[in-house]
Amino acid sequence: MPNIQKYAVPPDSLLETYSSNGYADCYRTEIHGHISLAQFIAVFYTTSLFKLERFILTHVANKPSTDTQAQDLADDKANQFAAWTVEKRNDHEILMCDMLGRTRSWLMVQHAKEHSMLYFGSAVVPGKSKSGKSSLGFIFVALLGFHKIYSILLLSSAKRNIHRSLPTAY
Repeated sequence: MPNIQKYAVPPDSLLETYSSNGYADCYRTEIHGHISLAQFIAVFYTTSLFKLERFILTHVANKPSTDTQAQDLADDKANQFAAWTVEKRNDHEILMCDMLGRTRSWLMVQHAKEHSMLYFGSAVVPGKSKSGKSSLGFIFVALLGFHKIYSILLLSSAKRNIHRSLPTAY
C-alpha cells in the first residue's frame, strides 16, 4: 500500500473549523509531480473503491452519480455530487457536506518543489442525544475503526490511480 500517514488537521484549512467540535481526521500522502485540486478530485471520486460507495449511495439513499458528474465537480462546474454538496472551496481545497449535514469530506493539495501532498479528511458534527447532550452517535462510534481503514484505502487508491494516469508520476 502506498505510504499514507495519519496527520493533524492543518491549521487554517477548511476542515480545521470542525476539528475542535466533534470528530475530525486527516490523512496525507506525497506524490511526485504537480497535481492540481481538479485532478485529485476527479481521480478520488472515480476510483474503483469510491465507485462502490457511489453504488451503495445510488441504491440505498437514491443519490446516483456518474464519472462525468465527478469531473464537473472537479472542474468547479457543479456544487453537488452524489450525497454531498460543496460547503466551501478554494484553489487548493474542497469541503463537502453530506445530505444530512452531519459529516464533512475534505480534499486538499499542497505543492512543494517537484512533489504534491494530497490530503483527505473527514469530520462528524455531533448531534443531540435523547438527553440533550452533544453526541457523535452510536453508529459512528461503532464504525470508527472501519472508517479509519476505509479512509486510508480511499487515499491509497487515488494515489495509485494518479500514478497510473500521469507519465511523470513515479
